[in-house]
Amino acid sequence: MAAFCSRGKDRQLDASALATSTRLHEVSARHAFATPVHELQFFVKRIWQWLAVAVLAAGGCGQKAPPPSDFAAQRKQMVQQQLMPRGVNDARVLAAMAKVPREEFVPPESRAASYEDGPLPIGYDQTISQPYIVAFMTEQLRPKSSDRVLEIGTGSGYQAAILAELVSDVYSIEIVEPLAKNAEATLQRLGYKNVHLKIGDGYKGWPEEGPFDAIIVTCAPDKVPQPLVDQLKDDGRMVIPVGDRFAQQLYLLEKKNGQLKQSATLPVRFVPMTSEAAEPK
Repeated sequence: MAAFCSRGKDRQLDASALATSTRLHEVSARHAFATPVHELQFFVKRIWQWLAVAVLAAGGCGQKAPPPSDFAAQRKQMVQQQLMPRGVNDARVLAAMAKVPREEFVPPESRAASYEDGPLPIGYDQTISQPYIVAFMTEQLRPKSSDRVLEIGTGSGYQAAILAELVSDVYSIEIVEPLAKNAEATLQRLGYKNVHLKIGDGYKGWPEEGPFDAIIVTCAPDKVPQPLVDQLKDDGRMVIPVGDRFAQQLYLLEKKNGQLKQSATLPVRFVPMTSEAAEPK
């Protein structure tokens, strides 16, 4: 679940599909007076032409996903063209982005678009974030190999996989059960044993496993949830989008002696946080 940077060309959270149509031309009038034999030959030939057009049209209706070698090349290109020019320069973050197979975390019909510069729908009104946003938020978190990180909003599991390459343990919470189960299956299949997933309300955090060295939130509440502040270690970092659906800022919060230092980093658009705790009683 996630988002994209508001800079540059505006993009929609939901992907639109392109439709293509093929027109079949009518038989021209000059064949109307052909002999029966020639007429039969003509219609047989025409049928084969129509079949060929239909096969070509069917083949063009869905995009085929590139082979794994092409995905690896697209990952490298994504790092070089989407991340580095925008200022993402942490070598460990770039290496993780170049390694984790994003195509494994998107629906089959979207795999061909895995490395495009934008978010993709993953079902249940949720998205997988634009690659740049994933990299930017990860870099802002300043992950260390010894860190224990809490993630709010597992979504597809892609952000958790990136973090799993960089820290000791990732504790990830997802409120949408089917998404959580899909993400868990994908992460297990790819061999990520240091990601611990829980189905529940991310607003409340995961107090049983806290406190955490860092917290990353991939959905937008209207204010910073106090339970997450309480579960952040002193000297810890939290990256979180805050605001309504159409006006959000990405914040870096740093906890020093129990106090939060807050700095706005980027205008963004994330899906809203779904939370039982945040709903009015």
